[in-house]
Amino acid sequence: MVLGNFNRLRSKMAVIYYFAYDISKLGHRPANSSLRTFHSFLLTFAFLVSITVCLSANRASSSEPNETKSQKAEPNTPASLELNVPAPVQPNERASSIEPNQPKPVSEPNTPPLHEPNVPAPVEPNERASSIEPNQPKPISEPNKVEPNKVKPPPPEPNQPKPQPTPARVTFNDKFAEFFKTYITDDGLVNYKALKRKKPDLKNLLDEFAHLDSNEYKRWPKEDKIAFWLNAYNIQMLKIITDNYPIQGSRWLNPFYGPNSIRHIKGIWTDYKFIVMDEEFTLAVVDQRFFRKEFAEPTVFFALTHGSLSSPPLGNEPYYGDKLHQQLQNQTKRFLVNPLAFRIDRQNKKVYLSAIFQDAWHGKEFVSKFGTDKKFKDQDPVTRAVLNFITNYLSRQDIDFLEVENYSIKYIKYDWTINDGSQNL
Repeated sequence: MVLGNFNRLRSKMAVIYYFAYDISKLGHRPANSSLRTFHSFLLTFAFLVSITVCLSANRASSSEPNETKSQKAEPNTPASLELNVPAPVQPNERASSIEPNQPKPVSEPNTPPLHEPNVPAPVEPNERASSIEPNQPKPISEPNKVEPNKVKPPPPEPNQPKPQPTPARVTFNDKFAEFFKTYITDDGLVNYKALKRKKPDLKNLLDEFAHLDSNEYKRWPKEDKIAFWLNAYNIQMLKIITDNYPIQGSRWLNPFYGPNSIRHIKGIWTDYKFIVMDEEFTLAVVDQRFFRKEFAEPTVFFALTHGSLSSPPLGNEPYYGDKLHQQLQNQTKRFLVNPLAFRIDRQNKKVYLSAIFQDAWHGKEFVSKFGTDKKFKDQDPVTRAVLNFITNYLSRQDIDFLEVENYSIKYIKYDWTINDGSQNL
């Protein structure tokens, strides 16, 4: 306001000053002395008025309260714009108008507008809900909240295998537990006399193999499949012997086999058929197809019964997939302690082996897994594999003898006498 008054006075003073100055520039000085005196008076008066106005303006600018120095005008701002002069406030005007030179209120950073939970702010008719006041920060959405009890489990670590569910135990072989416990002795002999009276029980057991769904069988682990065929083979062998019990020997064959030999049963491995999963089998087919080819596990041959004294003894429980390994290990040890399976004659430097270790029987089945050319170099490949296998079940003394001593191999004559324990019960 003071600056405006000063500008107007300065304009008037300039008119008077320049009027006097123009007179002084005339071609001649006034001749009249009174006129010369008036001319000098005007110049002096204009000079004094200029000084007085400047001093007054200086004092007014220094004593004006709450007035700030003028700042440089923004580009394209007219020079006549009066600075720091707020417009008069009308009644009912917004209470947020800012007083001169008062700093604008600073909103708290990142503070979203407060609303009642889940209650939207009222919106005037025809008013855009998304409108935002000038210089008003946009509301910041709250970070994603996780509802309690809805936390997703973290994804598995890279290259970490997912935990596999434990397969359900196969219970099919449990059906034969009572049979083996009832008719097989602790020595591995069979009560054929009692079994002869229960022939329907044998048929019912074999029907279980016949009616098994092949799709269910395919889902089983390998161990349960091996146990399945071991039980099927042994039960079918016992049924064939029971159907021919007591054995009637031949006068012509008794000198070769003995009167109670199962060799008197003609076609015991090839002629007696039975059904498994709606398919026809014989004992020879099961032996070749599964034990020698598909499973290729030589220890199964110590779990198969030939119904004779020289064969591996039967256990008084069926084979189970979940403990098959331990059962086969026990059967192998049990077979090798029998003098009809293995013995050493140190005095005569001879080692006696069961006939089932011969190349023509089961011996060659050990080559792929136990064959070696580092030990037992005096023996043929099949015998080396057999000796390498049985050293896993012998004492340290017997192992040392087989590995470093010089000896010859003899195969024990196979005793086909029926493994009948009826007389001992």
